[in-house]
Amino acid sequence: MPPVKKRTAQPITHTFADDGRIPNNVLPLVLYRSAIDLTGSPDPEHLIEKTFAANGWSGLWRNGIYPYVHYHSMIHEAMGIARGHAKVRFGGDNGRTIDVASGDVVVLPAGTGHQRLTQSPDLVVIGAYPPNGKYNLCRGSKAEHASALTSIPDVPQPVTDPVFGAKGPLIALWRA
Repeated sequence: MPPVKKRTAQPITHTFADDGRIPNNVLPLVLYRSAIDLTGSPDPEHLIEKTFAANGWSGLWRNGIYPYVHYHSMIHEAMGIARGHAKVRFGGDNGRTIDVASGDVVVLPAGTGHQRLTQSPDLVVIGAYPPNGKYNLCRGSKAEHASALTSIPDVPQPVTDPVFGAKGPLIALWRA
C-alpha cells in the first residue's frame, strides 16, 4: 500500500471556558482541515488508522460521535473523519458548533466537551488516544465535574501529533 498522503494543514484552534458542567481545558482543541488525503481511497478508515498508529496513537475505534454532550477527563482524544460529514458542538452547551468532513482531524484535550448534532448517513469516525492516559467517559454531572478539575491537569501531554508526528503543530501549540 502506498504511503499515506498528509497535507500541510494549518491548525485551527479553539478554547472553551468551564461552564460549570463541562470543564474543558486551557489547552486548545486543534482542528486540521483536510489533513489526510483520502482522495480515491477505497478504505479511508485504514488510511486514518495507519496515520494515527504510525504516530503512536492507539486504542483505535471506528464509530460515530455520541449525540449527547460528553468528555474524557483522563485522556486526550483524536478523531479523524473517514467518511461523510457532521455538525459537532465542542465545548458544551456554550461552546462552538463546527462542521467536520472527510479528511478532517480534530484533537481534543482532556475535558473538552463534544456532541454530534447532525450527521450524514455515511459518517465514519476513527478515534485514537495517546499511549499515556486512561479512557473514561463523563457526561457532566456535578460529581464528575469536581473530579475532572483535579484529574485534567495531571493528564500527560502527548509526545507526538496524531497526524504529523513528533514535530507536528500540536506539540508546539500545547507546550506554549
